[in-house]
Amino acid sequence: MAHTHTTDVLIAGAGPVGLSAAAELRRHGVCCRLVDRLPARLPYAKAVGIQPRTLELWDRMGLARTVLEAAIAMRGQLIYVNGREQARIDLTLPPEVPYGFAALPQYETERILEAYLAGLGTVIERGTELMSFTQDEHGVTARLRTASDAEEEVRARYLIGCDGAHSIVRKGLGLAFEGGAFAEEYLLADVEADWALPHGFGLRSLHRTDDGATDDLLVCIPLPGAGRYRMSTLVPPELSTQTTDHGPARGESVTHGLEGGRAPELSHLQAVVDRLAPKAAVLSRMRWSSVFRISHRIVDRYADGRVFVAGDAAHIHPPTGAQGMNTGIQDACNLAWKLALVVRGEAGPALLASYDAERRPVGEEVVGRTVRHATHGIETDPDDPRTLMLREAQLLVSYRGGPLTDRPNGPADAPQPGDRAPDCTGLTTPVATYPLRLLDIMRGRTGHVLLLFATDPADLVKATEAAARAAEQPPVADGSPGLNAPARETGLQTVAVLARDAIPSAPDTLTVPGYRDAKGEFARLYRPDGPTGFLVRPDGQLGARFPLADTAEALSDYRTALSTPA
Repeated sequence: MAHTHTTDVLIAGAGPVGLSAAAELRRHGVCCRLVDRLPARLPYAKAVGIQPRTLELWDRMGLARTVLEAAIAMRGQLIYVNGREQARIDLTLPPEVPYGFAALPQYETERILEAYLAGLGTVIERGTELMSFTQDEHGVTARLRTASDAEEEVRARYLIGCDGAHSIVRKGLGLAFEGGAFAEEYLLADVEADWALPHGFGLRSLHRTDDGATDDLLVCIPLPGAGRYRMSTLVPPELSTQTTDHGPARGESVTHGLEGGRAPELSHLQAVVDRLAPKAAVLSRMRWSSVFRISHRIVDRYADGRVFVAGDAAHIHPPTGAQGMNTGIQDACNLAWKLALVVRGEAGPALLASYDAERRPVGEEVVGRTVRHATHGIETDPDDPRTLMLREAQLLVSYRGGPLTDRPNGPADAPQPGDRAPDCTGLTTPVATYPLRLLDIMRGRTGHVLLLFATDPADLVKATEAAARAAEQPPVADGSPGLNAPARETGLQTVAVLARDAIPSAPDTLTVPGYRDAKGEFARLYRPDGPTGFLVRPDGQLGARFPLADTAEALSDYRTALSTPA
C-alpha cells in the first residue's frame, strides 16, 4: 500500500545546485522540501566564477539584476611561466551575448538564491540530514535526522541528491563514481593584495623545471572588494599529508574539496606570492584559509528510478574555468522543468530518462576538459579563441541528437533543436519607446515559450490558432497531480515576432504578445527559413524548429516526445 506523499520532491543539499533545483521547482508550482545538514551557510569563497549561461538562466528567473549588483566582472587572465608573461586571455564574447563572465563568492550566491527561494515560500531546513532512503513504484521514503536530533520519515514522489562529493544519495543508490585524484594538495585562501594587476584579471603564475614539470603554482581570482582575491597554491611541505586517492571508485571515500584541521597562515601564501607574483605585493586581511584536494570523477548514471543526483554528487573535477558549480546549476534547471511536467501530469514519467541522456555527456565533457586544462593550461587548448570562450561560457552546451530533439531543419548553421536559444536585441512594440532583448520578453515566464516568426501577420494568426488548439489538449500522462500543481497557464506560452520588413501593423485578431524584429537581429541569429516557429524549453534550449504551416503537427510531435522520448 502506497504511503501518502508529504511533498512532491525532497532535495538533499542546499548549496547552489540544491537551491537552484528548489527555486525552479517552486517557480513551476511544485511542492518541495530542501534539507541541509549544516546549521548555516559556510563563509568560504569556494566556487566563485559565474558563467554567462548561468546569468541567462537567472535572468529568466528574475535573479540576474541582484547577482550583477553583488558580483564583479571577470575580464581575463594573465599567465606567467618562470617569471615571464606567456599569455593574456581576454574573456570576450560576441556582442549579441547579453552577459559576460563574473565572480562572486559562493556564500553570496547561496544568500541570493536562498532569499529568492524564501520569496517563493520555501526555506532551507537547516541542521537536517538525510540518513537513508528507499524507493518503490509510487515514491521515495526518506529518513531524516533533524536539528533537534529527532528522526522523521518523509514520503516524496522524487528525491534529488545535491549533497556534494560525499553524497549520501549517490552512495545509497550504489552508483559507480569512477575517476581518480590529483596527487597534489592545494592551499586556498581569501586575502587582499596591494598590487596593481589590471582590474578584473585573474593570475596564473607557475614555475616549471627543466623537464617541463610544474613545481610551484599561484592562481588568483578577483573577488568583490578592493584588492581582494581568492588565491590557491601548492601546499607547503610542512602542511602536507602526502595522501592520495587512487583506489577503486566504488566503495572508496572520495577525497575532494576543503578539509578541516589544517589552517594555512598568511605567511605561507605570502612566501608563494614573493616567489611567483609578477609584481611585489603585500598580503593582508586573510578571511579564511584551508587545504583542499582535487578529484575527477563522474557517476555511471544520473538517475535510478525516482532518485536523481546533480552537481558534485554526480561529477567532480578541477576548478579550472569555473565550470563545476555552473554545470551543476544547469543540471538542476534541466531536471526541474521535467519533474514539474511529470508531477503536474502534463508529461509521462519516461521524460525523466532524458535527464541522464542529456546531462551525463555534458558532465563527461566538462570533467575531461577541466582535467586537461588543469594539467596543461587553458592556453594550450587547440580550439580557436572564439570557440574556446563560448565553450567556457557554457553557451555551446547542446542536446542535439538527444531523446527530445527532432532532426535538424533549416540552414545548417542555424540554431537547431537541442541548441541554446540565442538572445537578441532590437525587439520593439508600438507602446514601448525603447528596444527590448529577447531575454526581457522571456523573463518570468515558466514552461515552454513558442516564438513565431513571419513577415505576413496572417501567417502568425494561423499559427497562434493552431498553437492554442494544441495547448487545449488534455494532459498526456496518467496519475494524480502534484500537491500544489499550478494552473494550466504555466504551460505553452506563445509570442509572435514580426520581421523587420513586415506589414506595418498586425491585425486585431493577433491575440498573443507581438514584437517587431526592428534591427533584424532575431532573423540574423535564428536564421528562419521563411515563416518559422521556434519552441524554447524552460531551460533555455530549443525544443523544436519548424515551418509555421506545420505548427499543429510539430507541437503534437513534441508533446508526444515528452511522454515517450526515444
